Amino acid sequence: MAQPIVKYTLTKQGRIPEWLSKDSRAFAGEHGITGNKSGYIPKYESPQDNIYLGIAAGDPDPDGTPDDYVGTFANKTALQTYLTETGSTLQYKVTTGTATGIQTATTTGLSTAWNQENYSGGLSTSTTTKYTASGVGTVATISASTVTKVVVKTDTPTGSTSATTNTPVVIDAASTLSGVSTSVGIVTTSATSESGVTTTTTTTDTTSFTYTDVVTSSSTSTSETTTDGVTTRTDTVTTTETTNYETSYDYAAEATRLWDIYTAINS
Repeated sequence: MAQPIVKYTLTKQGRIPEWLSKDSRAFAGEHGITGNKSGYIPKYESPQDNIYLGIAAGDPDPDGTPDDYVGTFANKTALQTYLTETGSTLQYKVTTGTATGIQTATTTGLSTAWNQENYSGGLSTSTTTKYTASGVGTVATISASTVTKVVVKTDTPTGSTSATTNTPVVIDAASTLSGVSTSVGIVTTSATSESGVTTTTTTTDTTSFTYTDVVTSSSTSTSETTTDGVTTRTDTVTTTETTNYETSYDYAAEATRLWDIYTAINS
């Protein structure tokens, strides 16, 4: 009895089907994607609305299968076609983090010059030229939005008050910001008080933007040397910029990986 690669959903109770393979080499929960089409009455209801790939403990019964069984694959080509369709819908990409900028700053001085309550000198710092590099593929970008300004104005029969909160867009210093646009939303609420009507108007600016996927990190190493009773301390701060690069997903390689597991289990 074969153990095929199958498409399946969770059970109606939201559990993994018991009929999946228990072989230690088997896989489950791979390449999940909704089984429903947008704008239509859903074919699959929660918690059975996502379809996954796994390996079953046996062939499907020709007389009928449970509702959490969706289908199987006739061959490796059919599997690769399914992976390609799924990955295209979900926009699969391979993301690789690459160190694109490295710089060190070294500070030296007598140990007594460190941690002075009132610094009076004795430390010197040298900074290396920043090393830059590029990765393979296209730099990944991230789309985001944030509320950058909120103005609350309150009018009463006795006067008006206004309060403004500004929150600037903040991204990593090594990244590049682009495509900034702002939309304005206004919400007005009214409440009746003893002296009349109080009107509060809230104006919200929401800023949408994209930025390159760069993250800056730093690490510090400290060393001390003592010569003739005099201790010198050296701190080296290394700052690294890591950029995420995207390349195309290899559907053929993934189909081979899954099919090789299937073949090994069934050999």
